[in-house]
Amino acid sequence: MWRRCQETASQFWEWEYRFVVDATTVSYRDMLQRMWLIRSFEERVIELCHKKDLAGLVHVGIGQEGVAVGIASSLADGDYLYGTHRSHGHFLAGGADPNRLLAELAGKETGYCRGRGGSMHIVDTDNRLMTATGIVGGTISLALGTALVAQEEGAVVAVYFGDGASNTGGFHECLNMAALWKLPVVLVCENNGYAEFTPLSAHTNVSNVSDHGKPYGIPSRIVDGNDVLGVLDAARFAVKRARAGKGPTMVECKTYRLRGHYVGDPETYRQADEVAEWRDKDPIRRFGEHLTDQKMVTQDDIEDMRAAAQTKIDEAVRFMAESPWPSPDSMTECVYA
Repeated sequence: MWRRCQETASQFWEWEYRFVVDATTVSYRDMLQRMWLIRSFEERVIELCHKKDLAGLVHVGIGQEGVAVGIASSLADGDYLYGTHRSHGHFLAGGADPNRLLAELAGKETGYCRGRGGSMHIVDTDNRLMTATGIVGGTISLALGTALVAQEEGAVVAVYFGDGASNTGGFHECLNMAALWKLPVVLVCENNGYAEFTPLSAHTNVSNVSDHGKPYGIPSRIVDGNDVLGVLDAARFAVKRARAGKGPTMVECKTYRLRGHYVGDPETYRQADEVAEWRDKDPIRRFGEHLTDQKMVTQDDIEDMRAAAQTKIDEAVRFMAESPWPSPDSMTECVYA
């Protein structure tokens, strides 16, 4: 997480990566700063893709920063987090280094997986950001395995999945097992209304994904995913239950991705007025307005945060560009144990 240091005239923010040891101490200003970092990172990723500096299938979560920061801010040092195919924001909120993350997207040796994983397969074990995967709902079963270890450690595992994952058999098998063994898992549904290009109403009659937890006795909280404080409150409830040995909780975050399913998506499956309606609910703007209303920040503070985030991403782009490609001699490394 970001730690706010003393302000100076020359530098508004200095940052250090770490998990928050006591989630109750998380600073709202820090949360807003991290949301700006995620937005700046993903906007730059889109630019780099269009310039062909990044290749491959890349998914961004612009508009969903409130979920990423709200969930990560509820976790403590030693907790675990699993992402999805759209996890840049999840992992940046959890302490990932934007330099190494961008280098990974570019296939460089200095990336988190030495350039082997790309955008959809990110691992940062130093921060217990375990993995992301392109398989729909694929990390939930992995998270349950980690939860068996976490149970002995007194730790908690948070795992993300989308609304589309709720229609897979593995999803229901995982709910059953998590409930049966009272695993310390926070099941985070990032419900943005679309499974790739298909609206929720076209692939299920269940409007609230969290309802799937009821037959297994899994309690849930449904929150506005664009309200970062609402997400944080629900996540703290779920984390507290998990740490107390009461088992899994589902947190369903109703949110929206303001960009397509992937960079370059023509987005013919949704209407412009729908996107415009959700753009008005932008989680960064809403949180910034809340903090200014509460006299916790000024508009100048917010502009400084945005500029600081962009500077951080400028550094990441330079790091990416200057990083070496993997050597052909290393081709067979990291293939098998």
